[in-house]
Amino acid sequence: MLADNVLDLLKSEISELEYNRYIKQLKFHEKGSRSDYVVFIAPNILIANWVKTKYTDKIAHLFEVKTGKKPTVNIMLKDQIITTRKKSVPIELNELNKSAKNTILNPSYTFDSFVVGSSNQYAYTIAKSVAQKPGIMYNPAFIYGPTGLGKTHLIHAIGNYSQANDKTVIYATIEQFMNDFTYNLRNQSMERFREKYRSCDILLIDDAQFLSNKIQTQEEFFHTFNELHSAGKQIILTSDKPPKSINGLEDRLQSRFEWGLIADIGLPELETKIAIIRKKCELDGIDLNTDIINYIASNMGDNIREIESAIINLNAYASLMRQEITFEFAKNVMKEQIKEKKENITLEDIIAIISKELNIKPSEIKSKKRSKNIVEARRIGIYLARTLTPNSMPALASFFGMKDHTAVSHNMKKINELIETSETFKLKVDELKNRVLTKDE
Repeated sequence: MLADNVLDLLKSEISELEYNRYIKQLKFHEKGSRSDYVVFIAPNILIANWVKTKYTDKIAHLFEVKTGKKPTVNIMLKDQIITTRKKSVPIELNELNKSAKNTILNPSYTFDSFVVGSSNQYAYTIAKSVAQKPGIMYNPAFIYGPTGLGKTHLIHAIGNYSQANDKTVIYATIEQFMNDFTYNLRNQSMERFREKYRSCDILLIDDAQFLSNKIQTQEEFFHTFNELHSAGKQIILTSDKPPKSINGLEDRLQSRFEWGLIADIGLPELETKIAIIRKKCELDGIDLNTDIINYIASNMGDNIREIESAIINLNAYASLMRQEITFEFAKNVMKEQIKEKKENITLEDIIAIISKELNIKPSEIKSKKRSKNIVEARRIGIYLARTLTPNSMPALASFFGMKDHTAVSHNMKKINELIETSETFKLKVDELKNRVLTKDE
């Protein structure tokens, strides 16, 4: 079939992941198509919107390559297909117009694909409540936390949920908002700009911290905020810091950002990172065993975006090399990324973090005290220093006030035995290791 041939051509030009996730889900609607008008049916609005934005022009071009005639390509949902006796043409103008006003969101960012742990439970609960009762529960909702922990995932999830429930959604980073504002101001088309940002049901704004010292943009955003809020429309913002910590933010905007509810996303604990990696592998069809998953979670830091990128790169490299992903293969592929995490670690960093996390004074860790909690902290310190820094055993013996390198060797042997026999102890060590690796994040 011609349509199948066209999609096969497209398959050779995009990633296998995007083909399987989006294009493979389409079904050609033969009855509703003509030589100049081609229709594909998508299983849900998220995939429909994604394909419309990224691929319809390409699909039309490939039809032209095959037939010499470039058709209009439309992506519809099954319930948008209306069949009459005279012709079968998908018609749903109100839906099409509404969809055109919506921002295209990442369809893989949903509440179902978001892994919840103690570090993000509050933000997740707030986001879901806002999606279910926009403009009523918490308005605005302000989600903040370090880069790469899932803020963008959550606001896309709100947007996807809202679009699926017939709400008009606009998503923009502050940079995009500012660029739109500057362009329309220069071209004397501010009515178009205001129509876009003030006529939606849900406004999603990412990276609000970049409003800092942008006086003109802050002025326009202030009026956009007021217009939407007065109309009972929902506003959700993200930032890497809470409103009161954004330098150069006007008091009136800070006040409005604090009108609703503020939720933070903290650094994920080890168990959450492991669950996130498992979920990522499940969604993308990547087969990693438990040892590899634990290794990635323990060594790649807390930035979930970086972790997901590392998994995709690992899988792509294995596919290219036609190689099974074994533990040694994974370690070899990821060694440079992990090396970057380790290269700035000092012995003082390790002692400071262990001291803080285990509530023991740094001087006690380096002392000759023999109480159980201090001995355990000292052993963990030696183990992390040996595995995360290039220091030799004699150098570590000197740093920890031990007689010689044999004492370091004895402690390494003992802690390795504990790691092998106690899952609880292993998790504690892995968590401390992760804190050391992410000290600057």
